[in-house]
Amino acid sequence: MSTASTTPSAFDRQGSESDKLRIDAAMHSFVSEFGITTALHMESCVRCGQCAQACHFYVTTGEAKYTPIYKLEPFRRAYLRQTSPFAPLIRALGLIKKPGIADLEQWQELLYDSCTMCGRCTLACPMGIDIAELVKEARHGMFKAGLVPERLALMDRTARQWGSTATPGEDLPEILAEASRLHGVEIPCDLTAADILVTAAPAELGEHTKALADAARILNRIGAKWTMAQSGFDAANVGFNNGDLELQERLTRALIDTAVRIGAKTVLLPECGHAYGAARWEAAKWYGQALPVRIIHMTEFLDELIASKRISVKKIGGTATFHDPCQIVRRGGLEAAARRVLAALGFELIELQDHGLASYCCGGGGGVVSNQRATPLRHKVFEMKRKQIEATGATHFVTSCGQCRITFEMGAKHADWDQRTESMLELVADNLAD
Repeated sequence: MSTASTTPSAFDRQGSESDKLRIDAAMHSFVSEFGITTALHMESCVRCGQCAQACHFYVTTGEAKYTPIYKLEPFRRAYLRQTSPFAPLIRALGLIKKPGIADLEQWQELLYDSCTMCGRCTLACPMGIDIAELVKEARHGMFKAGLVPERLALMDRTARQWGSTATPGEDLPEILAEASRLHGVEIPCDLTAADILVTAAPAELGEHTKALADAARILNRIGAKWTMAQSGFDAANVGFNNGDLELQERLTRALIDTAVRIGAKTVLLPECGHAYGAARWEAAKWYGQALPVRIIHMTEFLDELIASKRISVKKIGGTATFHDPCQIVRRGGLEAAARRVLAALGFELIELQDHGLASYCCGGGGGVVSNQRATPLRHKVFEMKRKQIEATGATHFVTSCGQCRITFEMGAKHADWDQRTESMLELVADNLAD
C-alpha cells in the first residue's frame, strides 16, 4: 500500500502497520546503530553550519531544511532520549520529545529526496562528523518503519524477487548473447571456473550495453579468464541506498559467494559509485573477516592495466573536464587513478571549479535519480554542475560512474543541453592501440 501527501513534503508508506508500530520499528533500529562512533558524532556537533555550504541541495535552494545535520534530527532525538549519558533524566523530565510519525514522514523527504550520501558535508565538518554515514544509518530505521519513497521501495521489492532491479538472473544469458551480437564481442556467462567475476549496473543490461561490451573487449584483449554469472551479476546494491540491510547483505553475498564458488580471485565492479561503497567497503562486515576475493572498481582496473602496459591506448588529445563521482573519489579514494587514465588518453585536463575530493555531487546519487518526486531538486543541482562544466570550455566531459552519467543525461535532456557525457571505460575501449 502506498499513500502520498498533497503537501510539498510528500511521503510514501509501505505496508499497513499502525503508526505506533512504525515508530517503534524506527526507534529500535535507530538505537541499534548507537555504538561508540555514532555517539561521539552525535555529541560533537557544535551547530556551526559549515555543512550547509557543502550541500548541493542547500546551495542551490537556500532552504535551511536542507542543512545536512538537520536531516538527522529524529536520529539525534532518539539518541538523546535512549542512549546518551543523560537519557534517563531527559526522559524523566520530558526535555526532548520522542519522534512521532509526523516527524518521520517529514524527514523522509530530507533523508531520501534531498540527500545523496555524497559525503561532502562530512569533509567540511570541523568536528569530523561523518554525516553521510549517519544518514545511511538513519535510513535503516526508515526502511524498518515502511517509510521509503515508493519508487525506491518498488526497486527493493524487485531486487528481492530477482536479485537485480534490472532482470531475473535466468534472463542474463539471453541479454549477454544479444549484447554480444550487437557489439561483436564475446561475453562469457556461467563458466564453472574463472579468475575474474565481472558484474554490471542495471543500465548496462538495458540501454547502456555498450559499457558491458567494452569491458568484455578489454578483458578479452588481455586474455583474461573471466565470466558473468546468473547467481551474482548486479552490483548496484539497492539495499545499500534504501536502508534495507537484509537485502544489502544478500546482494553482496551473491557476488562474493559466486566468485568463491568458481575460484575467482577478483570481483570487477562496473562504473557505478554505490556499487563500490557497498561491495568494497562494507562487504567484510557480513563475513567478519578479510574477504576471500579482491573487489576492484573499473577505474582501478583500467589504471592498473595501463600502468602495467597490459593495454595501451591511442591519444585522443584535446581538452577534457572530469566529474568526480562521490562514492568513487571522495569516499573511495580513486581521484589520482582517474586522472592517470585521462592523461594516458592524451587529454589536457581542465578541472571543474570544485573537483577531486571537493567535487559537488551530480545530484542523483543515493537513489535520488530513481526518486521521481526529487526531480526538481535534481534539476537545480544539474544547473550548478552545467555552469561549472561550461566554464571550463573543455571539449570532452567525462565521468567514471554510470549513475552520474544517467543523471547528467536526464538533466541535459530537461535543459536542452547538447554536451555529451562520456564514459571513461568506453573511451578506453574505443581507443585501444593495436
